[in-house]
Amino acid sequence: MEKALGQRLQTPFDPYANSVNLLLASYVIPYVGETGYIGASPMLESSKAKRLVAGLLAVEAGQDAVLRCLLYAIKDQEVFSGLTVAEITDKISNYRNKLGHTGIVDEGLVVPKCLGAQGMVTGNILSADMNSVGYARTGEEVLRVVYGTGDAHRPGGFYPKGARGEIAESLLGTRRETQT
Repeated sequence: MEKALGQRLQTPFDPYANSVNLLLASYVIPYVGETGYIGASPMLESSKAKRLVAGLLAVEAGQDAVLRCLLYAIKDQEVFSGLTVAEITDKISNYRNKLGHTGIVDEGLVVPKCLGAQGMVTGNILSADMNSVGYARTGEEVLRVVYGTGDAHRPGGFYPKGARGEIAESLLGTRRETQT
């Protein structure tokens, strides 16, 4: 949280201290998964894989919409370090954009009108481009963000030992050691 905010907090961020902190902590990951599913969808060939990813995307999008709606309702509430909920979500989104290295793929709860839906609104409960189409991230971009390092080849963050699944390994050109 300190890296996203760009400042040291007086006390460590505790996601369980109160409901607002829990919502902010929950805001960190679902959207990254959502953009990853959108990014992966064009590469899917089988109808079974497409159905699976569509179902996972639906759940991720729903989770993100609920979190963003709950946070938007309290967007002006000051939380810590003199920052409001909206300012914190903006900083988290900007940090994820920085880690992903691909420009704006992530937006906070309030955006300039030119970035809002059809260039007409500033509220941003459903994060999408100005045509209301969801943003996409590649697998490498997702790893850069969830590792928290900005490097898909340098583990950290939510995967301190690195992602070990077949998809991550295929993206990185690595193979798991097989047990004998």
